[in-house]
Formats: sequence, structure tokens, C-alpha cells
Amino acid sequence: MPRRHMHMAGADGAALGAALRGLRTRLDVPGAFPAEVLAEAERAAAAPPPPAEDATGIPLFTIDPPGAVDLDQAMHLERRSGGGYRVHYAIADVAAFVTPGGALDAEAHRRVTTLYFPDLRVPLHPPVLSEGAASLLPDRTRPALLWRLDLDSDGRVEGTDVRRALVRSRARLDYEGVQKAVDTGTAEPALALLKDIGTLREALETERGGISLNVPEQEVVAQDGSYRLAYRAPLPADGWNAQVSLMTGMAAADLMLASGTGILRTLPPAPDGAVGRLRRAAKALRIDWPHHVPYAALVRSLDPRLPAHAAFLQECTALLRGAGYTVFTGGERPDPAVHAAVAAPYTHCTAPLRRLADRYAGELCLAAAAGAAAPAWAAEALVALPREMQEGARLANSVERECVDLVEAAVLRDRVGETFEATVIDVEERDPRIGTVHLEDPAVVGRAESPAGPLPLGDRIRVRLTRADPGTAKILFAPAQARHVPARPTRPSAAGP
Repeated sequence: MPRRHMHMAGADGAALGAALRGLRTRLDVPGAFPAEVLAEAERAAAAPPPPAEDATGIPLFTIDPPGAVDLDQAMHLERRSGGGYRVHYAIADVAAFVTPGGALDAEAHRRVTTLYFPDLRVPLHPPVLSEGAASLLPDRTRPALLWRLDLDSDGRVEGTDVRRALVRSRARLDYEGVQKAVDTGTAEPALALLKDIGTLREALETERGGISLNVPEQEVVAQDGSYRLAYRAPLPADGWNAQVSLMTGMAAADLMLASGTGILRTLPPAPDGAVGRLRRAAKALRIDWPHHVPYAALVRSLDPRLPAHAAFLQECTALLRGAGYTVFTGGERPDPAVHAAVAAPYTHCTAPLRRLADRYAGELCLAAAAGAAAPAWAAEALVALPREMQEGARLANSVERECVDLVEAAVLRDRVGETFEATVIDVEERDPRIGTVHLEDPAVVGRAESPAGPLPLGDRIRVRLTRADPGTAKILFAPAQARHVPARPTRPSAAGP
């Protein structure tokens, strides 16, 4: 069963903390940075090489979750005098602090990606860089890779440039604050354009057949000395912000493809039968999916705040499996070259503080934009990067999956024997007595077993919690009654083809 995004808001406890520490040990998660790595990071933070261009006059702003300090991106949006838009998108210049072949570089290759646990973050780079000298914090002058993307009036990119520059963010914003400012008309002009540009880019995504899944995030919130689980449905502002990042990743892919050297984030088309399985899931969840309506159009019509829609969006994440990295050199055309969900060539380049490959993509784009050869250290690392990123992603997925299991078990440990309203969202083909149920309150998706007979796929039933053990990170439900309650039909107004 695909897992939810999850973060923890101000909650910790002895049992859960011990279980999370045990999980980190079992998964061999990196611990403290070695002394030589910290020393190199301190030296680099004290004196990064200054870029030639000074762009500190551009009033950039960041949009991140509240409390975030590892800020990879900052932007400024404006209208062009001749029509269309100009997007300045600054990306943290991690390569300005990391010497190829040094201790800091080697440690980054060992870690590959930042790992997120409910109680702490295991960073890719030492905090002196990721939360300090390299982070695009407000009112701090920082080296960055400054992208300039010129768009026409429909939001299509018609000019791309990227170069090193000094930048200075003016404001640190969060998604809820951005949404409120836009909705109430109090947003500054540059911020108000985020909706205009984001909406145009979403329309272009629809036109090319791309898809963005607004999967709800699972939140764990402290309440009255205990925990509460809830879902957070993404805001429109989340999507607008994501479109700017996607646009930059697509522009970066185009630059590298034109230069003949690069690394792409790729995803093959959905395998045979995958969409058919989703159609069966939609039917089970009482979601109306006319045969003439494409999958992408249906997904865009769903409301992640509705439980049945949220469950279906979780099922849709199965189509994103198989994503990887494709490298190419010497001018050959990579195969594959397209990310099926983006429906275009695309690369990861906007999160170098948290993801290893982005540092290399940024360097290759700088060279391509300048018409220069790729740096030897970046080109030589390409061969090993796909395997390194795959191993890093495997660990990150294990962390996410097992953290959710642990938190759910910890939250429910004192409620064994209680009954809950649930929807059966999946049933195993080999044994229909085993499946997955989606609880509305608390926000839990868990395994269910029905000794008496098959689980009624798509129906609402009452289930009894039979197990919740943080030590084994497992929860288990069983039907609490023989009769089931049919789910209320859900009919989103899906667009045509």
C-alpha cells in the first residue's frame, strides 16, 4: 500500500522516541558527522568563493513549511514590459562549499539524501552549511545559482539563463500565509503573481498530459498529553509553488539535453494493467470515472479533503513507481528521456541541500548555459550517480514507511479493542480476506484481516483494532460486524479528454 507523507508537529514520547532510535539503528542511518567533515564544513562556511555577479537587489522570498531552516530555493516574480513574465529562481549553491574529492564530498555521497523522522532530521550536509552558510535564509547574503526564466503570456518558457550570483532573500513565507495573502488580496505584487504563473503552468501541464498528485500529508499532533492523527490536504499555493520548481527542472533538462551531457529524472509509462486496477479501485470507492475521461483529468477533479478521494489518490501513487535517473554523455540521446508524470524531460536540480544529484545537475546546467564543457569532476561522477541515488531513495522510502507504521502504532497503542468507521480501499487478489482499510478519524491506513470471509472492497464498515505495537511497528484491524454499510457515491465533475 502506498504510504502517506508524514511529519510530526510538536509531539514526542518515551516509547515512541525509543522505537525511533531503534529504527535508526536497524536501518543503519548515518549518525553524527565525522570530525574531519565538520572541520571542512566550518572552513567552507567561513569563506565561500564569492561569485562575480551581485544580484542582491532582487527582492527574493522563500516559501517553506513553518520552522524550516534548510532553504534551497528563493524566487521573485514580475511582469515583463513587453508582455509575459520573468521568474528569478535562486537555488542554494552547495558546490561553492564542497570541494570535489574532499571529506565533505565523500560524506555527501555516503548519505545521498536528507532523511526525515518524526523527531529529528538527518541532514545530507552538516548544519553549519544546510541550516547556515548555504541556506537561503532571510536577510542573509548567500551564493546561489540564479535562474532567469522568461515566460510568454501563456506561461511557456521562451528564454532560460542560469549563472552564479550573490542573492539576498527578503522574506521567509509559509504556505498557509501565502494562501491567505493571495485569497484576501493582500499579497505583494510579486507574490500575487505566484497564483497567475502557477495556474498557467498547471494548464500547460494538463495540455501536455502531465499529472501532479495532491496527496494529503499525515500529521501527528500533540493533544492533551497524547497524540492525534490528521490529514492535511495540500493548498493551491502548494501546487503553484511546485509548478515553479517543476518548470525549472524542465528548463534544466532542456539545457543539458542541448549540451549532450546530463542527468535526468525519468519515469517509464505505467505498466499494462495499472490503469485498469485504478479503475477497479475507483469503482470500489464509488468514484465516477466515465470511460471517455482520461486518468489525468479524473485526478485533477478530485478533492483530497474527501476521504474516498484521498484514498484513491494514495492508490494513484502506484503509477509513480519505477522512477530513476538516466545519465548521458558524449551527445547521445538518453533512453529513457521523459518523466511520465511530468510528460516531458525533467531533472532534479532545485534541492541541493537535501539531495545529492541536484548539485551535479546545477553544475552541468551552468556549463551548458555558458556554452562551456562540463566540469570534469561533475561529468566523471555521473556514471555512479543513478545507483547512489537509487540506494539513497530506497533508504528514504524505508524510513518513511516504517516511521508511519511506528507513529500509527504509538498513537493507537491504548485503543486496542475500540471500533472505528473505515473504508475498505484494497483487497488482496490471492486472499480477499486480507486488505487495507482507510480510517477517517484518526487518519490511519492499516492492514485488516477478516477470518469470516472476504472484505467488501469499497464499502464502509466498522473495524476493531486488534493490535497496535510500536515495538513491531504494526497495527491490525478486523471487521467488527458482519454487515457492512455501503459507501456514499462520490461523483467529481471530471473534465473531458
